[in-house]
Amino acid sequence: MLIRKSVEADFAAMWAIINDAARAYRGVIPADRWHEPYMSADELKTQIADGVVFWVAEEEGRLYGLMGIQDKGDVALVRHAYVAPATQRSGVGTKLLRHVEGLVDKPILIGTWAAASWAIEFYKRNGFTLLSIGDTDRLLRTYWSIPTRQIETSVVLANGRWMELEPRSRARDVRG
Repeated sequence: MLIRKSVEADFAAMWAIINDAARAYRGVIPADRWHEPYMSADELKTQIADGVVFWVAEEEGRLYGLMGIQDKGDVALVRHAYVAPATQRSGVGTKLLRHVEGLVDKPILIGTWAAASWAIEFYKRNGFTLLSIGDTDRLLRTYWSIPTRQIETSVVLANGRWMELEPRSRARDVRG
């Protein structure tokens, strides 16, 4: 499997993977935030224009997953990480995560829905730490442009580089 930077010709396949894989979040994403398609083509174009660089997992000319990374100065954000439903649990997500981790030498933060236990467990298995509610709220307000309602239903995970810089983030609070 080849991991490479996306090109314009990948757009339709990336958009399809995002929306197919996002269906796993139906019922996890609060009903007032869920819509079909989960991400519009215009929204994906805006993400790319705003500096999210997408990396894709490809084999024999077919895309199986994607993961975006966005430089925010002192940190990098993993954005829009999706694997085609037929290839989930086959190592595609881990390969993409390891690749984007190797691209930067700064702390990496990942935001996801608090009720997405499988996503949280995936990142924890790959060395990320679930941050406290206080740190999550502060980081979501600092680095993401999302509504307050989404902040209340999200969590942030961080890699070891963040934990070395922010030892107070080691404490984990449980959202009820």
